[in-house]
Amino acid sequence: MSEKMIEIKNVSKWYGPVQVLNDCSVSISKGDVVVVCGPSGSGKSTLIKTVNALEPFQKGEITVNGIPLHDPKTNLPKLRSKVGMVFQHFELFPHLSVTENLTIAQIKVLGRSPEEAKTRGLKMLDRVGLMAHKDKFPGQLSGGQQQRVAIARALSMDPIVMLFDEPTSALDPEMVGEVLDVMVSLAKDGMTMMVVTHEMAFARKVASRVIFIDVGGKILEDCPKDEFFSHPENRQPRTKDFLNKILQH
Repeated sequence: MSEKMIEIKNVSKWYGPVQVLNDCSVSISKGDVVVVCGPSGSGKSTLIKTVNALEPFQKGEITVNGIPLHDPKTNLPKLRSKVGMVFQHFELFPHLSVTENLTIAQIKVLGRSPEEAKTRGLKMLDRVGLMAHKDKFPGQLSGGQQQRVAIARALSMDPIVMLFDEPTSALDPEMVGEVLDVMVSLAKDGMTMMVVTHEMAFARKVASRVIFIDVGGKILEDCPKDEFFSHPENRQPRTKDFLNKILQH
């Protein structure tokens, strides 16, 4: 029996009268790389943000590594420190150096000493190939480099799960590859990942499963990658339409 890392059960969410997640259920085992795709406004980012409690939800249950998010007694900041999150727009502190960006949360949230935090942070910076830039500020780096720093920052916290919310959509095309390469290497090392992306080549290469969400926040597909891409005849009409549009590019 594989170890369940993320369990999403019958989760629904509304913004006022508008339903953005509709009875979503997903189960992710340790080491899975799950790509979440779908049209804009389908609730992909919302779904991924419910997993580390950045978005509250009104119905259903989410458990991360056995810890229930829906339980009011759960220490959400503590849980969040274990769930790495990489956003579309990097979210680095512009006034802090790369090294300071890597260490601040380790010190404040995990209680590490500055030396320990720096050792860990620089090790992760080296892992994403940016050790030479440790003393620069985010504004001195390209978008792709900033996103790799953001990944290194998340890894510095020793996460049990990594969530990526469209990590390449704000990048120039020639920078996309360097960020995806880092994500591919993480996947190969067995990191459990949930990735919202339009990068279907990445999904084909790395994903263990692909989830397709349609507008209104309903999961239409949740199947192994090969099944998703190789057997369009088994897909829902809405998914086929999406794949046809996206795979022509």
